[in-house]
Amino acid sequence: MNGNDRVLQLSGSCNNYPWGKQGQQSLAARLCKTTAKDFEIKDDEYYSEMWFGDYPDYPARVLETGKPLKDVLNENKERLLGKKVIDDELDGQLPFLPKILSIAKALPLQIHPNKDLAAKLHAKDPDNFTDPNHKPEIAVALSRFEVFAGFKPLSEIEPLFRLPALRPFVPDGTTQWTDKTLREVTRNILKGGDATVKRVQDGLLSTAKSDLGSAGYILDLLPRLQRQYGPQDPGSLVALACMNFLVLQPGDALFIPADGIHAYLSGDIVECMARSNNVLNSGFCPPAERNSIDLFADTLTFRAHSRDDVVLPSAETPRSRTGKTRVYRPPVSEFDMLRAELAAGEADEISESDGPGVLIVTKGSGRMEADGKKFELAEGAIYFVAPRVRVRWETDTGMEVYMAVV
Repeated sequence: MNGNDRVLQLSGSCNNYPWGKQGQQSLAARLCKTTAKDFEIKDDEYYSEMWFGDYPDYPARVLETGKPLKDVLNENKERLLGKKVIDDELDGQLPFLPKILSIAKALPLQIHPNKDLAAKLHAKDPDNFTDPNHKPEIAVALSRFEVFAGFKPLSEIEPLFRLPALRPFVPDGTTQWTDKTLREVTRNILKGGDATVKRVQDGLLSTAKSDLGSAGYILDLLPRLQRQYGPQDPGSLVALACMNFLVLQPGDALFIPADGIHAYLSGDIVECMARSNNVLNSGFCPPAERNSIDLFADTLTFRAHSRDDVVLPSAETPRSRTGKTRVYRPPVSEFDMLRAELAAGEADEISESDGPGVLIVTKGSGRMEADGKKFELAEGAIYFVAPRVRVRWETDTGMEVYMAVV
């Protein structure tokens, strides 16, 4: 590495939350091992995420030197981040945080606070809310991916709460359901207490499938969630009765806005978000790890009210010379996500960007030409690409690349 390099090979950092996959089953761990020095996969460990951005919790490092990416960017901001990131309210740092997640059981039922709330929480409690930024995010499936995301239409939620088991959570005097009703129902469930939540879950399990309508999957998923978190966890009731349950296939994606309720359930994904690690948890975790229920309920947004509201289709991009690369464009300013799917013998060229990009090879192998140099690409290879650098990929056997870009 020299001071003029504009393409840097990186290594990622892996963490060990208990919802991750075990040992070699974890794609996050296997991809991390490709480049992370001294990283060994242990059969009895759970490996949940690999981060490969510049956020300090689990930082990417320049492979050749071991230096944190953040330090290198701070020393070379104009060349490596570019004018757009420095000047356009993107805080003069890498504005996105990419990750690989390997999920064996439900993540906490959560929302990520918007910018105004994040700034207040960070000022009040910087140990738990480590930055003042929001955290809208996308997730692209690398395998079969199960997820609860956003709220169902009210027309699908209301009939479930006419069932005897769920009716007590509806506020007295309710004649017509609105988003306000849903907010209070969510609050009431999360405050229900262990005995009430268990009794309601028992009641749901004794309900006839025909009485659940399109939510018949509750009878299949509830026992599974109970095995993971017990019959007293209120997250199961909120997720199953109120939220969209989606099963995505490889290449399918979804968008979670700031304040959007979600809980990933199983699968492997590449995830990208605005540069933040703020989260409010309310279920699928021990009570001691849950945040204020009132804060959680008051922060909820209702922009996503159907499956179509959270699914994020890919689109053609003029940046791709051959059309082998598509783009996921979330409605945020910080990032897009490119996906190149190359068959044996295929290639593509990606035009330069005004801002930086970070790419990872999730499948296969090949080669890359960028900034007048050639690079070998293997599964798990991670590269930082500076602004105004054109990239060309090619493969003899097939390759899949994801690239977060400004």
